[in-house]
Amino acid sequence: MDLNLEQHSKQRAVLHVSGRVDAQSSDALKQTIWEAAEQGLTQLVVDLQGVDVIDSSGLSALVSGFKALRERGGQLVLAGLGEQIKAALELTRLDRVFPIYDNTAAALGTGSQAR
Repeated sequence: MDLNLEQHSKQRAVLHVSGRVDAQSSDALKQTIWEAAEQGLTQLVVDLQGVDVIDSSGLSALVSGFKALRERGGQLVLAGLGEQIKAALELTRLDRVFPIYDNTAAALGTGSQAR
């Protein structure tokens, strides 16, 4: 898994994730999101367009990050979901928890609204 945090302002960033998000890599994802929250980000877009597979540990890392940002008055949103990720979120009903956008432009407010 590769992670690339793209800062858009002091309070907004996009975390581009690619590869497999599984038991081997989910701790790195969780740590990166927590560090972003501690740095004062109020909006973090997690771009999952490049993710092939996500398992329960990956979903857990996203939930943990969602809580970390929310506790600090921020928001974590998801963008660019592939079919496997959509299915995993629907199966666990996490699609009702996370704001989900078609792409990062929409998530940053330069495109269409959340679904």
